[in-house]
Amino acid sequence: MSEEENFKVTDRRGRAEGTPGGASPPPEPAASAPTSGPSQLSSLFVLFANSALIGLGAVAPPGSEERRVDLEQARSAIDILLMLRDKTQGNRTEPESRLLEEIVYDLQMRFVQTARERPA
Repeated sequence: MSEEENFKVTDRRGRAEGTPGGASPPPEPAASAPTSGPSQLSSLFVLFANSALIGLGAVAPPGSEERRVDLEQARSAIDILLMLRDKTQGNRTEPESRLLEEIVYDLQMRFVQTARERPA
């Protein structure tokens, strides 16, 4: 007997009987995210803030211990945060707005300080 003859596929998806084509009913909508903990939007702000901090040489990139200054990377990350601030205006919670404003202010101040310290 060959290997192909021993191979058997079993469908375990639990298709509902009586539905057209044996298709299962659509899944129930997922429950809403918990209200505690950081929002996905706040996490996105922190992600770009970390990228800016890496560009400013404030922290080392993941997997490295060497800090390098890359002002273009920092500028890009700050610009994205500013764009997110504009695009999400009116759609953020108060804590998200406070976090974003604090992040942007801190990064802009660090950027100016780092740019002044760098030789021309």
